[in-house]
Amino acid sequence: MVKLPAEAQAVVVGGGVAGCSVAYHLARHGWTDVILLERHELTEGTTWHSAGFVGQLRSTVTQTRMIMYSAGLYPELAELTGLDPGWHGVGGLRLATTPERHEELLRQAGAAETYGLDMELLSAGAARDMLPLMEVADVRAALWLPGDGWLDPASLARALAAGAEKLGVRIVTGAEVTGLDVRDGRVRGVRVGEQVIATKTVVNAAGAAAGTIGRLAGVDVPIVPIKHQYVVTPPSGVPATTPTVRDPDNIVYFREEGGGILVGGYIRNPEIWDTAAPLAEPRTLFDPDMPKFQESWDSARHRLPHLRDLDGTESGAFAKVVHGPEAFTPDGEFLLGETAVAGLWVAAGFCVHGLAAAGGVGKVMAEWIVDGSPEYDVFGMDIRRFGAHARGSRWSRAKALDSYSKYYDIVYPGEERTAARPLRRSPAWPRHAALGAEFGEKAGWERVNWFAPGPEDEGEEFRPAGWAGRVWSPAIRAECLATRDVAALFDQTSFAKLEISGLAGLQRLCAGDLDRPVGSVVYTQMLNERGGIEADVTVTRLAEDRFRMVTGTAFGVHDAAWLRRHGLDVRDVTSAYACYCLWGPKGPAILGELTGDDLTFGYMRAREISVGYVPVLAQRVTFAGEFGWELYCPAEYGLTLWDTLMEAGLPHGMRPAGYRALDCLRLEKGYRVWGLDITPETTPIEAGLGFAVHRDKEFLGRDALGAPARTLRCLVLADPRQVCLGGEPVRVGGVPASRVTSGGYGHRVDRSIAYAYLPAGDEPGDVEVGVNGSWVAAEIVSEPLYDPGNKRVRGLPGT
Repeated sequence: MVKLPAEAQAVVVGGGVAGCSVAYHLARHGWTDVILLERHELTEGTTWHSAGFVGQLRSTVTQTRMIMYSAGLYPELAELTGLDPGWHGVGGLRLATTPERHEELLRQAGAAETYGLDMELLSAGAARDMLPLMEVADVRAALWLPGDGWLDPASLARALAAGAEKLGVRIVTGAEVTGLDVRDGRVRGVRVGEQVIATKTVVNAAGAAAGTIGRLAGVDVPIVPIKHQYVVTPPSGVPATTPTVRDPDNIVYFREEGGGILVGGYIRNPEIWDTAAPLAEPRTLFDPDMPKFQESWDSARHRLPHLRDLDGTESGAFAKVVHGPEAFTPDGEFLLGETAVAGLWVAAGFCVHGLAAAGGVGKVMAEWIVDGSPEYDVFGMDIRRFGAHARGSRWSRAKALDSYSKYYDIVYPGEERTAARPLRRSPAWPRHAALGAEFGEKAGWERVNWFAPGPEDEGEEFRPAGWAGRVWSPAIRAECLATRDVAALFDQTSFAKLEISGLAGLQRLCAGDLDRPVGSVVYTQMLNERGGIEADVTVTRLAEDRFRMVTGTAFGVHDAAWLRRHGLDVRDVTSAYACYCLWGPKGPAILGELTGDDLTFGYMRAREISVGYVPVLAQRVTFAGEFGWELYCPAEYGLTLWDTLMEAGLPHGMRPAGYRALDCLRLEKGYRVWGLDITPETTPIEAGLGFAVHRDKEFLGRDALGAPARTLRCLVLADPRQVCLGGEPVRVGGVPASRVTSGGYGHRVDRSIAYAYLPAGDEPGDVEVGVNGSWVAAEIVSEPLYDPGNKRVRGLPGT
């Protein structure tokens, strides 16, 4: 074993494509005192056997941008190192053989336009012209992406490693990490046998072994090694220019390799690699399992007739069978970011498709570590998207197996997966179930999407056309109208609740002014140094130096980490309190029957009251745009409080309501959702939230809040049955201009509503939105559409 230095600015653990990319990009950002440790030789973990497909079009703009960045990185690497990174830019085809998949292709084509991707929707005949070997009788359409291709994984890793070394990174192979030193909640060093490298920054890029490395520091990294298999046929003269092909309806993908065809697929009955020491041996492979591969192989033979004479039941028929471990995650997305141990970062969970984004992963990780936040919105990949429930291997395994087995399935908006459920439940969950609730899941919480419709809930004529109408119920409209006309009771127990001490620290992080009287509720944002929105929250002053921050269900871990990173003392009390929201014009009458306490305290104020027998913190806050309260009580009172409110409300005509109605209601009021309308890439000024910014005080990100080049605008579609789901392309004057951040139907105003960022300044010309494969005219309107004077929110005289 070579002598290692006593200290380093950063240590990267893992010599696969992830680790090499992170090391390279750290050096590009000026951190040249970096050591990369690999216990075998470079790429001998999971990288070396990757099929190497690079498909640029992904389900989110961030994923796509990361892959587009990666594609642009290869020429740079070749110039710097003189090495070929193994890029084959042959283009890619994605096939549709069912009407449903054709619909998906149309949506993907619209998304490609918003991302600036070069693409073309082809007929079956045009697709066959691209690949004459292909049978297309059952193909309805194909999406052609000329920027797609494939990579040789080992060549890419070697080029990244060589680039890192040229910039000063030291790469040490044959160095097994045996320990991570942690003191006072921060990583302090890396142990390799008897040697210790002192460092305050460690990046765990160990692939399928990332969980093992994490446990050395007491951190749970929800990585699940799953066996993945592909084959390569003997050479048959297949041209090297052959495009890559994905045929998701038939769970198969293929490309050229060595004059033959590489064929892979996502089987329906995947198997976990159940081992205590993943990747302990280099270049791990499993015995071929041809019966499990049969469905994908049969699909390949159907699509490529020249393979029909090749018997796929025996592994010996192939030039190569690769059956190796891939590092999957519970939701099939990367695990990136800082863990609960300060300075210990993760870049893992590449889930088969990660090689394509390896360059982008290195970019965002280096920006995050060096600058404090990445350029892109990476919350969907942030390890902090998972809470404590992800610590258990059973939960992670169940989710990962489900994610893998349905990898090529069409995921309709609003469709819910059932694996590892139910898990986290509100105290009122038994009552919801008894009322026929249709549940969704978020961050492990069971949440009501809508309650079973009653016989009077007619409204099929309001079902949206296309995808938006697939997962829908007339109960959504009934719940919206009940909120407007009478009252509705929403269960928001799942919303994350953080208690924080220290006014000065919060004032420094929040753009709004929190130095208000006890009992004040402030709507505010926390910003990064670029002025981007890291969190969108309400903060209640419970005492002189005690505050409660409420944020979205899935954002609690993320927001708490942001606060702690900036030195604040935070306690997550989400599970300690139930929260029910009573909103609607008869809310005062309903709550008035249950308390003798004064209910006339003003909007954005909080007060301790009693509701029936239950002690409650009542907050005059609304996400529905109607008069009412958020009612918080200790969890042990939660079931009693729900029953009490229901018993009092039902005689008035109140009804329980779910999150799908709430989303419609908030759209009509122009209330933003973090992760959709606002992200770390958007500022409050761009988002129309300047009213929540207090510029007369110092706060993080203030100096970056200049005049916006774009602003979030409200659009109303001309055809109310054409409803946006988010991500649809927006054209102005026939020219691509933006994409929809979020959309839906407003039942109180009977309009199809969408939001999109458009250039600031003069009013744009004709606007149209791409929905369900056609272009729908849209009008830019002033917001909010519903109750623009906020008279219904403020409600009672004198409030």
